[in-house]
Parts: sequence; C-alpha cells; structure tokens
Amino acid sequence: MKKLLFSLCLVLLCCTAFAQKYRAVITTTYGKIELFLYDNTPKHRDNFVKLAKSHFYDGTLFHRVIPDFMIQGGDPDSKTAKPGAPLGNGSTGYLVPAEIKPGNIHKRGVLAAARDNNPEKSSSGCQFYITVGKKFTDADLDNISKRTGQQYTPEQRALYRTIGGTPHLDGNYTVYGEVTSGMDIVDKIVKQPRDGMDRPKEDQKILKLRVKKKFLFFWI
Repeated sequence: MKKLLFSLCLVLLCCTAFAQKYRAVITTTYGKIELFLYDNTPKHRDNFVKLAKSHFYDGTLFHRVIPDFMIQGGDPDSKTAKPGAPLGNGSTGYLVPAEIKPGNIHKRGVLAAARDNNPEKSSSGCQFYITVGKKFTDADLDNISKRTGQQYTPEQRALYRTIGGTPHLDGNYTVYGEVTSGMDIVDKIVKQPRDGMDRPKEDQKILKLRVKKKFLFFWI
C-alpha cells in the first residue's frame, strides 16, 4: 500500500510540474510542428504566447533556412514580401531581455530567439529559430569550450553526440522551448532550395501558430 501511495504521489508531482506548461502548434503546408515552452524563460514564454494569441505569426514565413543549422521565422515583413526580397529586419519595435540559462542548450529541435549584435544579448521581440544542427564529438565540444568558455555536463555532451545541435550558439542566444513532434517537418523545410540570402525560393508559410495551456490532463 505504501509503495502504491508513493507511486501515486510521484505521478501527481510529475503532473503538477507540467501543469502550467504552454504548448505551441505551428501549422505549415507540410504539417504541424508541436512544441512546449520552457517555464524558466518566462519573459520569452509570455511574449511568444502574447503574439501567438493575437495571431501575429499567421501568414509569416520561415524566411531563412540553412541545412545542418536552423530554420528562422517570425519576421512580420514576410507576410507581404515579394519573391526574392531580403527579410530578417522586421520587428515588434521592442526587445526581450536575455534569459540565457546554462541548462538550456542548443540541442536539435530547440526553439530560440533571434537577435542582433546588441551587447546585452536581448532578443528580437518576434523572430525565432528552430535548430536542426548536426552531431558533434567530444573533441569538437572541447574545441568549442576553449573558444567560447561554455562548459558542458556529461548529459549535455551525450545529447550533442547522439542527436546533435548547434553548440556554438550556446551562451549567446535565449533558448526557450523545444519541439516535441514534427521534426520531420522542420527537416523538410530546411532542405528547400534557397537563394543567396538563404531565403527559400518557394515560400515556406506559417499558416497559423496557436498556443495552449496544459492544466493537468486537460487542454484549455
């Protein structure tokens, strides 16, 4: 009986830990990309939720794709951009303060905030990217650590060895979520033919982006 009660308590604790997690669904022409947003980056989480609820991202493009690296979207100017037009400068008119956490690394499939070269490392108010990356050896990670000062736990090293990512970005950009389903869609988008500015030659549109708040076992 005690073991049963202990097990039930663990289940309840797990449920409680995820009770307030926001989930996001990006609908593309290829299918859906599902993500959850980290609670340890509340400024980025809440800003993303606010924009999604206002349907800000609907009709925007994944305007920059680089194989073995990432796909980038969220530029409001991309909604009406003509073919071949340069993109990446659109904004909300504000920045989001950096929330760079040592545990939030750029493993394959994370959601992170794009930014310019501001010294505070503040993020764009709207533009984001999803990492694709590649696999790295321990020797590769040692070299990155020497160059950037970033230190990796054994668990983080294992992730970069097995699923890959973009570790050279760690410590410089805010990572605030990760893909739970639909990385095959991300892989399709990143492989699209692109021009010299890395813009896909055929528009890769976000048909809609919605967020949901998960409370225990119910979506609200």
